[in-house]
Amino acid sequence: MTAVDHPAATPSTDASALIPAADLRQLNARSDRAGWLQTLSHAALIVATGWVWGDERLSLLLRLPALLLCGWGLAFAFCAMHECGHRTAFASRAVNDAVAWWAGVLSFYNADFYRRYPHQPGLDPELEDHPPTSRGAYLLQLSGLPWWNAKLRGHLRGLRGEFSANPYIPADAAPAVRRSLLKQAAVYGVLLLLSLPGGNGFLLWHWLLPLALGQPLLRFVLLAEHGGCDTGTNGLSNTRTTLTLAPLRWLMWNMPFHAEHHLFASVPFHALPVAHRWLAPQLR
Repeated sequence: MTAVDHPAATPSTDASALIPAADLRQLNARSDRAGWLQTLSHAALIVATGWVWGDERLSLLLRLPALLLCGWGLAFAFCAMHECGHRTAFASRAVNDAVAWWAGVLSFYNADFYRRYPHQPGLDPELEDHPPTSRGAYLLQLSGLPWWNAKLRGHLRGLRGEFSANPYIPADAAPAVRRSLLKQAAVYGVLLLLSLPGGNGFLLWHWLLPLALGQPLLRFVLLAEHGGCDTGTNGLSNTRTTLTLAPLRWLMWNMPFHAEHHLFASVPFHALPVAHRWLAPQLR
C-alpha cells in the first residue's frame, strides 16, 4: 500500500539530495501517541457532530452545521486510510491496517484495493478520473457525482472479483482484495438492517447524506494535489503541495503537504510539516 511496495515506480528525484540522511531518520520515526491522538480526535469529530445532527430536540441552527462537519469527518477519513495504508501512522503494522480498513469503510474506499504506483497514469487510482478541462467539468467533479458513480461501479466489480480494469491489483492479491470488499459490504448490510426497524433510515441520514455533503470539499483539495501537474517522475513537479488552514491540515492528516508525502512516503503524517521546511524552496 505504499510507494515502498513498488520501488520501480517511485519518483526519480534523488531524495538524498533533498533531506540529509540523519534528519530523514528522525523524520521517519513512528509515534503511536501521535497516531492515536489523530485517530481518536478524528473519530470524536464524527461521533460528536453525528450525535448533534441526530438529536431532533436541538435547533436546526445547530444541527445543520453539525451535519456538514460530520460529512467532512466521514469524507476525510479517506486521508486516515491513505496514511495508515502506508503503515506509518503507528508503530504496529496490525494497528495501521485495522485503522486503514475502518477509515476506508467510513469514506467508502477500500484500503486493500487502494494499492498504487504513485502518480503513474494507469497504475494510480488517484488518477483514474480524467482531469476536468472546463469550468463545468470542474464543478461536476466538485459535486462528487462522478466519484459516487466510479466507486459504486468499482465496488460491484470488485465484489465479483473483476479487477481487469485495475492493473495496480496483482492477480495474486485479487482474492484478498475481494474478501476485503465482501467484508466491507457486510458492514454496510448491517447498517442497512439497523435502518429498517421503525424506518429510522440510519444508513441514509447518518452516513450517505453527510458523506455526500462532505465530498465537495474533499474533491476540491484532492483536485489541487495533481491537477495541472506533469506526469513525469520528478517528485518536485508531478505533485502539488497546497498551503491551507490548520483545521483542514488536521482533518487531512497533513496530506496538503502532498509533494513531501509522495517523495518520502516513509515519513509519518505528523512529521510532514518539518519535511516541508526542507523541500519548500525546491518545490516547482
